[in-house]
Amino acid sequence: MAETEGAAVPERLLITRTTTGGGVSLVTLAGEVDLDGSAPLREVLLASVESAPGTVVDFGEVGFLDSSGINVLISAHRAAEDRGVWFRLAAPRDAVLRVLRLVGVDTLIPCYPSVEQALTA
Repeated sequence: MAETEGAAVPERLLITRTTTGGGVSLVTLAGEVDLDGSAPLREVLLASVESAPGTVVDFGEVGFLDSSGINVLISAHRAAEDRGVWFRLAAPRDAVLRVLRLVGVDTLIPCYPSVEQALTA
């Protein structure tokens, strides 16, 4: 039987922002959206909605989303509304989609099963 020493380290959130040919921002996340990653995510998303006609957040590689991440998404959505641009979520895994549905974020922010669908909606 193998033994593990030390405390478990949560998976760090990786954030990548690219721009499509139409100027739309695609923010791709990988890891866990929790308190540790919420501040940098907020910065990226707010910068995105300030500079792009639309933003898609790709959740395809996110395994965990907590309340701090929900707050960031709502803040970015409100900033997008204030600026008159769109903000969409894409490709959430089952565990993340369950959280989005539980707190009602899926009714506030459009959520699509794939990045392609979110980009072309």
